[in-house]
Amino acid sequence: MERCPKRPWAGNNTGQNPTDRGKTGTKRSLHTEGAGVPVGLAVEGANRNDFKRVRETLESIPVERPTPSEADPQGMSMDKGYDYREVYDRVGEFGYTAHIRARGEEAQAIKHEAGYKARRWVVERTHRGMNRFRRILIRWEKQAENYLALLHWVRAYITYRKAGLLG
Repeated sequence: MERCPKRPWAGNNTGQNPTDRGKTGTKRSLHTEGAGVPVGLAVEGANRNDFKRVRETLESIPVERPTPSEADPQGMSMDKGYDYREVYDRVGEFGYTAHIRARGEEAQAIKHEAGYKARRWVVERTHRGMNRFRRILIRWEKQAENYLALLHWVRAYITYRKAGLLG
């Protein structure tokens, strides 16, 4: 049985979602700082592996970040989907120290170590905050540029709210 070709109305930066019967879908790769403020964003089709968007996500940071040093290193926490030699190399190129844990390791550490705080939940919380905007949760835009513009608007709104300027 031959797969059906990509639908003409699907738009750019979409691909067959392997978990949803081959429907076209989009994946967001999000880079946040420690408090959950989104600083980097990349969009790709749902059929791409997560680790292939690492460079694009790190290059999308619009502000200058402090230079990491031995006294003040910068870490990057990721899940098992990024456990590839290529990811370690890319993250190292940008001056980060990669902290990649396998699935379930963090849950075990939380159970056994008193006061242990999980790291990756910050990004998941930011994704949840972005999904509160229905237009982001369900992609209606056919053009990748329009969808990316909406994502940047939501990112700016979240940053504005985290800054505490709304009261």
